[in-house]
Amino acid sequence: MFDFEKLEVYKKAKVFNKSITSFLVHTKVDRVTHDQLRRAAFSIMLNIAEGAGRFTNKDKRNFYVISRGSTFECVAILDYLLEIDQIEEKDFRRYYQFLEEISKMLFAMIKGLS
Repeated sequence: MFDFEKLEVYKKAKVFNKSITSFLVHTKVDRVTHDQLRRAAFSIMLNIAEGAGRFTNKDKRNFYVISRGSTFECVAILDYLLEIDQIEEKDFRRYYQFLEEISKMLFAMIKGLS
């Protein structure tokens, strides 16, 4: 097992990524927004994994900061989709809570490496 697979934040990011993938399969979102949300959601998970594989705290921190930025990007995209009635309020709230939790976990990891 790789170290990142043991991280709770990675597990949550993977669940979020799978959920967003399912949402996008069943929703008619324009291609640009679809691709950007898909990439941002995937980036959260992948940067956690890549950061965990780095040797220095500075390198690890950098990847966790990028992952947190992708978390914010997902929130912004979902907020936009809510504004244009492309996502239901209950789904938005569920994703928002998930992303808020991931963000807080990443923030704690980043602070711990500073």
